[in-house]
Amino acid sequence: MKIDKKQLKILFLILKNIAISSSSIHSRIKEGGDEISLVTVKRALSDMTASGLLIVSGSGPSTIYKVSALGRLFIPIDAEKYCAIEPDKRFGLDRYNFDLFSAMPVDIFDEKELKILNSATVEYEKRTKNVSATIQKKELERLIIELAWKSSKIEGNTYTLLDTEKLILENKEAVGHDKKEAKMILNHKDAFTFIRQNLLLFKELTISNLEKLHSVLVKDLNVDLDLRKKPIGITGSKYQPLDIGYQVKEAVEGLSVTISKMTTSYTKALLALAGISYVQPFEDGNKRTARFMANALLLSHGLAPLSYRSVDENEYRSAMLVFYEINSLMPVKKIFINQYEFAATNYIVK
Repeated sequence: MKIDKKQLKILFLILKNIAISSSSIHSRIKEGGDEISLVTVKRALSDMTASGLLIVSGSGPSTIYKVSALGRLFIPIDAEKYCAIEPDKRFGLDRYNFDLFSAMPVDIFDEKELKILNSATVEYEKRTKNVSATIQKKELERLIIELAWKSSKIEGNTYTLLDTEKLILENKEAVGHDKKEAKMILNHKDAFTFIRQNLLLFKELTISNLEKLHSVLVKDLNVDLDLRKKPIGITGSKYQPLDIGYQVKEAVEGLSVTISKMTTSYTKALLALAGISYVQPFEDGNKRTARFMANALLLSHGLAPLSYRSVDENEYRSAMLVFYEINSLMPVKKIFINQYEFAATNYIVK
C-alpha cells in the first residue's frame, strides 16, 4: 500500500491524538509550518478512508477520523527513533488490537519485495542442489550454532559465538555463565532438529504444533508449558498483552486462521514471527517460539531458514516494540527480507 508524504503526516497526527477531526488536522498541519487548505485536507481524508487507511465516525462537524488496523500495518516508521521516546510518552497503543489479524491482507509484500525474496529462493535452490552429505552436515551445524547464538543473544544470553560452538559441538559449557544459558542454547539446537524431523507438522500454524515447539525451547527452564492464563508485562513497553486465558487461546486461533489464508509462505512466516510475539501466548519463551515457528513454516515449504546472524539485537527489539504499540509491520518486514536474503546466500541447508 502506497502512502505519500501528505497522507503520512496526517496518519501520524491522528495516531498521536487517537481520533481527531478534519479541522483539527488542518490546524495542526498549518501550525507545523505547511500551507494547506481545509479542502485539500478533507480530500486526502476521503481518499484515505476509501483506501481503508482510516475509519470515520460521526457526521458533519462531529466527524472524527481514526487510523484503521489496516492503516497501522503499513505505516513506515523509524523504530529506533520511536523507541528512543520514554515508554509512557509514546503515542502507541497500550492494549491488544482485536481487529489486527482480521485486517491483514492476503499478502504483506509488494511486487518489488516478492521479487527480492523469490530471487533469493532461486539462489538458495541452486546452492542446495547436489550437495554432499558431508557438506550438508557441516552446513547444518553452522546454521544451528549461529541461530542458537543470535536467538539466545536477543534474549539477553551472554554466550559468545565461540562459546556456543563449543557447547553444541563438544558439549562444553562456558566458565562463569549461568547453566540456564547453556540450556537455552541446547534447546535451540533440539528445536531446530525437531522441526526438520517433523516438517509435515508445520505446514500451517496450530495451537498443537505451537505448544510442542514451545515445550522444546523451554525444556528444563522452569517455564509453564500451557497457554498463558495470567497477565504479563513487556519490558520497555506500555503494551499489555491479553490476560484472560480464553482470549489468549482465541487470539492464537485467530492468528492461525489468518496465516492459513496467506498466499505466500513468506507472509505466513512473517506473520508467525510478528504475531506470536504480539499475542505472547506463553509465560516465557514467546519470541524464541516465534522465530522458530517462522523457520518451521519456511522449511516446511522448501524455503531457506533464518539464522538472524547479521541482525542487530536492538534493531530487532525496536521493530517488535513498534509492532506491539503501533502495529506497523514495516520494520519487522525489513528485517525479515534482509535476513532471508542473507540466509539464502550463506547457508546450504535443506
